[in-house]
Amino acid sequence: MSVLTAPIHIERVKKSRLSTIDFSNLGFGNHISDHMIVADYKNGEWQEPKIMPYGDMMMSPAMLSIHYGQSIFEGMKAFKNKDGEIIIFRPERHHKRMNKSLERMCMPAIPEELFMQSLTSLIKVDADWVPTGEGSALYLRPFVFASEAKLGVKIAEEYKFIVLTSPVGPYFSKPVRVKVEEEFVRAAEGGTGFVKCAGNYGGAFYPTMLAQKQGFDQVLWTDSKEHKYIDESGAMNIMFVLNGKLVTPRLLSSLLDGVTRDSILKLSESLGIEKEERRISVAEIEDGFKNGTLTEAFGVGTAAIVSTIGSIGIHGNVYELPPVQPDSFQLRAKKKLSDIRKGHEPDVHGWNYFIS
Repeated sequence: MSVLTAPIHIERVKKSRLSTIDFSNLGFGNHISDHMIVADYKNGEWQEPKIMPYGDMMMSPAMLSIHYGQSIFEGMKAFKNKDGEIIIFRPERHHKRMNKSLERMCMPAIPEELFMQSLTSLIKVDADWVPTGEGSALYLRPFVFASEAKLGVKIAEEYKFIVLTSPVGPYFSKPVRVKVEEEFVRAAEGGTGFVKCAGNYGGAFYPTMLAQKQGFDQVLWTDSKEHKYIDESGAMNIMFVLNGKLVTPRLLSSLLDGVTRDSILKLSESLGIEKEERRISVAEIEDGFKNGTLTEAFGVGTAAIVSTIGSIGIHGNVYELPPVQPDSFQLRAKKKLSDIRKGHEPDVHGWNYFIS
């Protein structure tokens, strides 16, 4: 492999767009930083990456990813800690998950050295884009797609690996309203539900649009066979506090192995709560509302971090969650994650990757 035999070539923008960004009103995904990194896969190996100004690229309309869906991505975040140092949160785990997605989609793996050096080099170039406001971060979007131009149905032999960065605020600014989906399916066991591939998201748009027309923000997906068990929400894994325990669906091939999900499960003991990873039926959630044993529901993910669920629609009925209290588990978990990232609390798990 010929990558990383020399420092990454950098072509800088002639004029930064940084001064045009209102860092007090970022939203999510509305702004792309000045630069991007691009590497091509040809002749069976990844070529040397290049950092260049963010902008449009020449693409063939016969590109295989457009026609047959070989396109995957990851999402992670970089933060500034209390000392002004930039850290990436758990990039090694994101790299492993990305390669798992690539394998399922018959795409070439990204070597760890290429992945990590691409992230760190790009962040160094656009370090001033890392926001410091409460709840903000620099969102990192590495993605890979088939770039070979050919109309035949085949596994591509050429790909592009690109990383974009974006200063972002909170994904959800208020409690989320979700609807339990009883007709449409996001993913089935044995399929690509555990993969962060583009098609999973495109296929979810229609049922999500219908739910939004009914006043909901997100769909709460259920199993593909009976619509009897909770899977995950559209933009995040789902967690409940039920009978005083932290309960979340156990991982199946139809569910995404969320990094934030894994982090909160690992922190649960230090936060004084028992955890359970198991199948959770819709009926159990409805009963939890009726008998008062369901006290919290929230989504977790890289974009969402920890997002309060305010209400859940089940079988045409809308159930309201109790108001979140200062000692609610979800707020304590969110604060602990933030304190680890900001350096206010020891990083005993080694999750923070420092940009030196």
